[in-house]
Formats: sequence, structure tokens, C-alpha cells
Amino acid sequence: MEASTEAAVEPGLELTGPPSSSSQGTTSREPGSWRRFYERYRPAILAYVATRVLLIVVAIVDGWLHTRSFTHEIGNWDGYWYQMLANHGYPGHVVHGQSTLGFFPLYPMLMAGLKQVLFGSAATAGLVISTIGGLIAAILIQQIATDWWGDAAGRRATVLFCVFPGSVVFTMVYSEGILIPLAIGSLLALGRRRWLLAGVLAGFATATNATGLALIIALGIGALRQIKRSSDAGEPILDRHTLRPLLAPILSLTGIVAFGIYLWRHTGSATASLTAQRVGWHEKTDLFAVVHLVTRLAKEVSFKHFDQPTINLNYPVGLVGVVVLVIGLVLLCRRRGWISFEALAYTLGVSYLMVTSEYVPPNPRLLITAFPVVIVFARYIKGRRFKWLVAVMTLLLIELSALTFVGVTVRP
Repeated sequence: MEASTEAAVEPGLELTGPPSSSSQGTTSREPGSWRRFYERYRPAILAYVATRVLLIVVAIVDGWLHTRSFTHEIGNWDGYWYQMLANHGYPGHVVHGQSTLGFFPLYPMLMAGLKQVLFGSAATAGLVISTIGGLIAAILIQQIATDWWGDAAGRRATVLFCVFPGSVVFTMVYSEGILIPLAIGSLLALGRRRWLLAGVLAGFATATNATGLALIIALGIGALRQIKRSSDAGEPILDRHTLRPLLAPILSLTGIVAFGIYLWRHTGSATASLTAQRVGWHEKTDLFAVVHLVTRLAKEVSFKHFDQPTINLNYPVGLVGVVVLVIGLVLLCRRRGWISFEALAYTLGVSYLMVTSEYVPPNPRLLITAFPVVIVFARYIKGRRFKWLVAVMTLLLIELSALTFVGVTVRP
């Protein structure tokens, strides 16, 4: 039976040991190691490639129907600003409105470098980076889910991750294409007590997107827990080996600190990015953001608004996202769905940003960034029910992606 292949894991200890023998084999340098790597991660690779081909077809057809180019389709929404940033950089002063200052630098920096070999197209460079990053993320999802719940759940988790509607960002000019693999990689390294690697990856993540800041909390908790374990084992607190875990949270700060220093020297304000977000996009943290979301949706479906032929679909999509988030968190906190404490801290950090964001509700893009709340459903749902879940998610992926590519209906 499928369930027999899933390992029982003691809560809080999922990622604290060394990699399993099977995962060690994937890094072997012996002849045939790439073949073994493919065999192990074939579910992730095939599911990812299949969904990318599907979304490219959707984008092409969508563009044909709306007489828009393919690069326009995949470069919509935030993609426009990332292309502007890759092509022209940041303005040299604080802008009290929408501007490239509202976006973090690492992704557009990579775009600016890659576009030189891609006919000068920032959109194409952004798509290539996001696509490759998404493949790495799918592989890492299979690995981290396998560490938590066993091989069978790991295979299901990576398939669900690929067909989840939020995975459209891996076929668009969006920074999640590098943020998510960096976050997963950092948590995997943290679980294996590779403090330096965990911190470096998190540092890159905090230079990519504000959501990456949740990793600082996760790595800080992981470091303190390890120091406490060393202290309980009788090791001196001030010993260099005991304090080595602090490397992770310290290095995780490098990305956001470097960005702040750059903004201070370039624009005269270290908080220029926050200003652009707050004034240009009216973004702010509000504990009642979900209540406001429900209120706005209620007004749009009111009988007083029959003169409006459509409603803002971001509102119902965001409200459904709240429900998915709550269910996912409940499942994660049950013993069978348990993940490492540090991964849970990261998930809760991203969840807090989602439910308190006044401008962007818990949409599919943010849900997939808090990836444990998405893949945990693969821990509980199996067999025929899982096939039905994948079928429904695939249809939603097609529909919501088509609306996203249009650029006026649903934000990714």
C-alpha cells in the first residue's frame, strides 16, 4: 500500500539529521549519477515541464485572442516594473508614487546580466530565470516533503506544487522564481545544520523580495535552538563551535541591509522602497486587512452595483486564499502534518504578511511562497482523491493563468 512507504517522523526532528542515503546518492560524482538524479526526481521534473508547456500554450493562445505579444503576456503586472528596473535601474531620488523603487534588486540584476546574451530582451531574460528557478524549486519541494513525510508524499507534493495556480509565476517575469528555491534551499540547509549555506541563501532571498524577510526569523529560531541543545549537552556557550549557528541569521540580513545602504547612498533614504510601496501602491500592514477584503467584495456584489458588469476578481480569489491558508495551517499543526519548527516559523511569517497586506490579499502567488500550506494537502490526500485534486488544480491553473496573462483581471 502507498501509505506503507511514508516514514513516521518525530515532530521537530525532521531536518536535524544528515541527508538520507538516497539523497546522498543523488550528489554522487560516479558515472551515471545524473541518471540516478533524474530517476529520483522524475516526478518533479516531468510535472514541472508538463505544466510549463501547458502555460506557454495558454499564454500564446491568450495573446493571439487579445492581439498581444507573448512577451507582453508573460511580462504583465509586476513584470513591467522588473523590466524597467533591469533596463534603466533605480531613480536617483525618493519617488512618492509608483516606481521601480518598490522592487528589490537581485532578480532585475540577474535579468540585466542575462539579457545581454538574449537579444537585449529583459522579458525573455526574466522568463528564463523564473523558469529555471521554478524547476529547482520543484525538485527541492520533492526533497523537503520527502524529509518530512516520506517518499510517496514527496512525489505527491511536487506534483501539487507544479499544478497549483500560483506556479504561474514561474512562467512570468516575477521574482518568486528565485525567491522560492532560495527559501526552500535555506530551510533544507538549516535542517542539515549547514549554517553558512543556510545564511548565504537567505541573504540572497532578502535581496529578492520582502517576503524573504520571514527567513530571518526562521534562521534565528533555528540558531537559538541549536545553541540551547549544545548548552544542554554541556558545551561552553562562548565556544566558537557553539556559536557557529548564529552565522545563519546574521548572513540572512546581508541582502536587506545591502539594499538599504544602496538606497541611502543612491536616493538619500534607506526607506525609499517602503515609501514607493506605501504611497504608490497604498500598501500597508493592517490587522483588519481580511475584514476590509470582505467588505470590498460585499460592496461589489451589492444589488446597488448592477451598472458594473464585472467585479474585481482579486477579491474573491483573495478570500478563497484566506480559506486555503487557514486549512493549510491547521493541517500543518496536526501531528501527522508536522514539519520542522523553523519551517513552520517561516510559514507563519509569510502568512502574517499575507493576511495583513492591505493591497495584496492571500492570492495564489503568496500562497505558493508559503509553500508548506500548499503541499501539506499532499500529505493527507491520496489515491483517487489526489488525482481529482490535481485535475481541479490544473483547470484552475489554466483559467486563472489566462486571466492573469490578460493583465486587467487577476493579479498573479
